[in-house]
Amino acid sequence: MDPSKGHPTKHRPRRGWRQSLRRRLCTFRRHEGGATVVEFGLISVPFLALLFAILETSIVFWTSQVVETAVADAARTIYTGQFQGQNASATNAVLASEFKKRFCSRINALFQCSESSSTVHVDVRVVTSTIPPVITNGAINPDAFRYETTKANDIVLVRVAVEYPVFSTLLNPNQANLSNGKRLIMGAATFRNEPF
Repeated sequence: MDPSKGHPTKHRPRRGWRQSLRRRLCTFRRHEGGATVVEFGLISVPFLALLFAILETSIVFWTSQVVETAVADAARTIYTGQFQGQNASATNAVLASEFKKRFCSRINALFQCSESSSTVHVDVRVVTSTIPPVITNGAINPDAFRYETTKANDIVLVRVAVEYPVFSTLLNPNQANLSNGKRLIMGAATFRNEPF
């Protein structure tokens, strides 16, 4: 009850709040202050994915070149007989470890490389018959990697396979070509040993 008028007051809906809400919605719809943020949010994800794909592809190409160069440099010591002369009484397992160490000494900070690394595989063999494939069923074939002692005038194949980690597969799901999610990078050299 309204005491001044002596009769009960009726609650009437106020029209002002509806008009105010309508005005605010119209203003919000016309306001373009956040358009740049929304556009950047829509464009940034594909842009960053493309940027990371370009960077990773560049690093893979660079690593491939470094692996090829390191294989060529390390294989040159076999070609000239220097490696065989320095390790004349060693077993094939020790020779494989020493050759891997020589290869890894030419790799700087691109991936973890040491003679005990399980992601670097070395194959040095005299070419006499068929050579087993490096990948079998999406995984590294361990039978494809061994070390054979080479002599003067032997035709030699030197292969080094590296299981390289893949960081971004958003735009290129084929970046990883091994079943463990890594990429195979290989370097190879074929030559006839000098008559040392």
